[in-house]
Amino acid sequence: MALEGLGHTYPGAHRPVLADLNLSVPVGEHIAVVGRSGCGKSTLLSLIAGLVEPTTGTAVVLDEHRPARRLGACALMPQGDSLLPWLTLLDNVAISRRNQRVSRRAARTEAQRMLDRLGLGVWSDARPAALSAGMRQRAALARALLARKPVLLADEPLGALDAITRAEVQQWLRETITGTSATLVMVTHDVDEALLLAERVVLLARTEADGPARVVSAWPGWFSDDRPREALLGDEGFAAARREVLQSLAREPHLAEGGAAR
Repeated sequence: MALEGLGHTYPGAHRPVLADLNLSVPVGEHIAVVGRSGCGKSTLLSLIAGLVEPTTGTAVVLDEHRPARRLGACALMPQGDSLLPWLTLLDNVAISRRNQRVSRRAARTEAQRMLDRLGLGVWSDARPAALSAGMRQRAALARALLARKPVLLADEPLGALDAITRAEVQQWLRETITGTSATLVMVTHDVDEALLLAERVVLLARTEADGPARVVSAWPGWFSDDRPREALLGDEGFAAARREVLQSLAREPHLAEGGAAR
């Protein structure tokens, strides 16, 4: 994946959300994007996936410039779970395989296994309205992973989970994506989560209070360290990395009132 000189201005906006953004992500790398609310992290994922075309610069995914081809290579998990209310949880998760022309029976079998692994197996016949926000978000994550696309784009994938469930799913995700060939680009506000689930953490930030955001810093992540989550959180080096990322976030100029991006 290669983003070169990427910039975007929404129609009617007085300034660009992103500008002069450069980022290269080798196939199979897992990166986490952190940044203040409103700096354009969600917009960045939409640009990568081809849902939005850049105003300036280029986005290339698996050697493809064309938006439809980029979208076809990506499994996108947006902030909202976007589950279909008329389908059961099982069929919502299975839809990612059904869209790939897998038989209904086989897709449902794969979806059930994924739900079981996420502690949602007993809810497979429930409709989304009967589930908590955290349960729906786990199901959305299961659906995205089951698609087995070469690129997984995740926008705050664990944001709706309570602290205990979030910790469990973080550890499960570390184990699940280890050894896969998928490229992961994850947006998160949780610095610990970024360091745990990524091989590289990049900071998206403005250099001026009302200016556009771009990638300004990067740090190694701890994904390749196979110690359990709790051991990593207690590691002095991990704690130092957390402090450095948080300090960099704190140094970003504050956005003027009314100028929030997406």
